[in-house]
Amino acid sequence: MQSQDVAQRHATASAQSAGPVDVEQAEAVLVEHYSRLVRIAYLVLPPDLGRSRRVLTAHALAQRALPTGRRGGQPAIPAQASAEEGDPGYAFLRERVLRAALEAARPHKGLPRLSQLPPLLPQVWGLRLFPRSGGADELALDQRLSALPGPARAAYVLRGLEKLSDPEIRALLTAAGVADAGDALASANGVPTQPALLSSPEFDPCLLQARPTDLMRRRQHTKAALAAAAALAVCGALVALPGGGWGPDGAAAPVYAENPAAEAALDPARLVRVTPTDWRSAARSDFSVWPARGTLTEDSALLRRALAVWARPGPTVHVSATPGTETGGPAGPPQLLYAGRVDNARVVILYDGLRIVRYAEPADGTQGAALDLARVDGATGTEASALVLGRSDGNVRYLTAPWVTKAASRDLTKPDSAATPLKVTDGVTAPLAGSVLQPGRCTSWTVLQLTGSPGTELASDLGELVPAHLTAGRPGSVGEASGSEGLHAWASFACSLAAERSGGVRSVNAWTFADQPLPDGSGSASWVCARAETWRGDGTGALALFGLPGRSASAVVAKGTDARSCGPRDPHALAGVLWKSSAGHWYLLAAGDEDTASIRATGGVTASGQGPLLVARAKRGARADLKGTLQDGRTVSGLH
Repeated sequence: MQSQDVAQRHATASAQSAGPVDVEQAEAVLVEHYSRLVRIAYLVLPPDLGRSRRVLTAHALAQRALPTGRRGGQPAIPAQASAEEGDPGYAFLRERVLRAALEAARPHKGLPRLSQLPPLLPQVWGLRLFPRSGGADELALDQRLSALPGPARAAYVLRGLEKLSDPEIRALLTAAGVADAGDALASANGVPTQPALLSSPEFDPCLLQARPTDLMRRRQHTKAALAAAAALAVCGALVALPGGGWGPDGAAAPVYAENPAAEAALDPARLVRVTPTDWRSAARSDFSVWPARGTLTEDSALLRRALAVWARPGPTVHVSATPGTETGGPAGPPQLLYAGRVDNARVVILYDGLRIVRYAEPADGTQGAALDLARVDGATGTEASALVLGRSDGNVRYLTAPWVTKAASRDLTKPDSAATPLKVTDGVTAPLAGSVLQPGRCTSWTVLQLTGSPGTELASDLGELVPAHLTAGRPGSVGEASGSEGLHAWASFACSLAAERSGGVRSVNAWTFADQPLPDGSGSASWVCARAETWRGDGTGALALFGLPGRSASAVVAKGTDARSCGPRDPHALAGVLWKSSAGHWYLLAAGDEDTASIRATGGVTASGQGPLLVARAKRGARADLKGTLQDGRTVSGLH
């Protein structure tokens, strides 16, 4: 909790004279806020360093921020007579880190400065370190920050991560050596502020993944053999890349070891291919019966690059994986599902029985690639009906299962509107509007509607490879959300699906568990519980939503993670909300499902009542704990 309040405390503390800060205090501040200072450095450093070097350089800059000085002697950190931060020690270290990171991002003439050289310390031998991969939102933000100059990146980070005002940012950038802080702020204004993404693991250089470096060269025992191996690697690169284009393995890292089984798994000729009619006689409807589609299924060079990058992603490859998904290479030859051009990229989709892997490289031949992995073990029927092929300009293209006969797009916020048919060519849909990454206020939510065996179903893109299957109904007897009842259940809280993006969500069910008359007679409110199941099993989420009559969107009033509520193991719900009537009176409204015999509120509001509904007068800001008793005598707690 303390780390979450750091930026707010520093930015909002009143200006006052700060006393001298000595080196010992600076060291204590550095230890306390080390991860935050390293994150700032990582975000401001130039992206062309590569993620592994950026990580080590960010740590080096944070550690160098500690000034030299003798313990017990004259303070090395000057007093800040008009400090705007509540902690002058943190402000001083932050300025030093920022100055060094901006210096590293500044083009140099002549000899480079210390911050522009690879760090001497810390050093890691035999491993490449980089932050955990995030979802599509993090990737999009990283790309937009990469296009900004260093000072603009710094301004964006100070605003979104440190919660500083524009005058504070301008003063700090000027103190850090930025010539035109106003221009930096203006450039940063072009990127929407997303503080939650800046705090995500994608940009945390203290939460790292590790991959080996070139293991073969490390086995050499003499300097001569090392030099020969290096020379051979250089010569091979020159032969393979005569014009700066792709080598046979593309953006893959060097081969780790000679392993016949691993080599067989990476041989394009051994890819599993299914004929277009196999699914008709198959016992299961899953990804294993999908045929290979696309115009590049015979491009052996492309397939080889995709397989090599999957096994050994190089430093120019952006890797993302849904939570709980292993990122290692295939254990045997995977199945080819698609190879073709999608918008401005060449895309390959593979399946190894447990995971879907999408490889994408620029169609113009420029360097760099993306590798996305998603866990799909146990996917059958509706869960194996579509995959995301690509996203471009706010639109999404899907690859559909061979049993899908029709595809359409539907605005989930308008249940009475008809679906819009989508053209499908060789299993690939025409682009439809993506909702999960839409900027600004949510006013619509477009989902994919698929018709085929066994019926009509809805799926929503949540920023991952596999769209989430949408259902509706009481736990234990859920049905497809494509019917009239399901569409109306989803309509008022469709935009709440944004809370589940990039979470490895398998399916989301909407259950309208109560309707409650409002105490002022203005109509009835609806209570909905939305439960998201994940591919990995844990991390399930349950949302309690409160919808008012005449309102197009519901409010999320409670959220639980790894909660059993609203699920098949505990098909019950209880939630409450403080509601203000048109006359200005505040009420506690609480509701349970039809099996609730009574509800009791304690804490800031004391009340009880028989039945599944409770209404009590309350004061603004009151907090109450809810307990419900089921008809069989068991108790349930309010979702929170």
